[in-house]
Amino acid sequence: MTRQQFGEQEIQAAWVGEAPKLGTTITLAEYDPEWPRLYEREAERIRGALGERVLLLEHVGSTSVPGLAAKPIVDILLEVPDSNDEAAYVPDLEAAGYRLVIREPDWEKHRCFKGPDTNVNLHVHSPGNGQTERYLLFRNRLRTHPEELALYLATKRELAAQVWEYVQNYADAKNEVIDEIIERARNA
Repeated sequence: MTRQQFGEQEIQAAWVGEAPKLGTTITLAEYDPEWPRLYEREAERIRGALGERVLLLEHVGSTSVPGLAAKPIVDILLEVPDSNDEAAYVPDLEAAGYRLVIREPDWEKHRCFKGPDTNVNLHVHSPGNGQTERYLLFRNRLRTHPEELALYLATKRELAAQVWEYVQNYADAKNEVIDEIIERARNA
């Protein structure tokens, strides 16, 4: 399920604290082969903090696709038994240096954390959410279909050149092409 496009009120409501305004273009970095290593380091830290509460942990997003330019932020997908039960995992992630920045209990029980020393978006969901399949289908399709990677990269570059009030607005603008690529992956 694609999330609706967010306006200022929805963006501010989701943030723990005030949502940072961008007010400029998006900076994309060329693919960095260091990104998978940074993911592995964070994965080890997350597993160390949560142990058996880690039900699924995957490197997702643009930094997980070799050859794809990206915002230099490592996206990580984590499933825990119940992401709404913050007492069961948030204190341990915070003790490991992660900071809760987004809370969206009404959208797939989503939480997002920033990392302690690496620029990461740690997306936390519960099992059975609608996003895990989307993340993995999209990543795997881009990794195995150069034409899809080229289409997505061209879209990203075009959108990144525009001025955005919030990073979320840029993310929302990519949904149409992402949905098309995921649909082709499902039909393959």
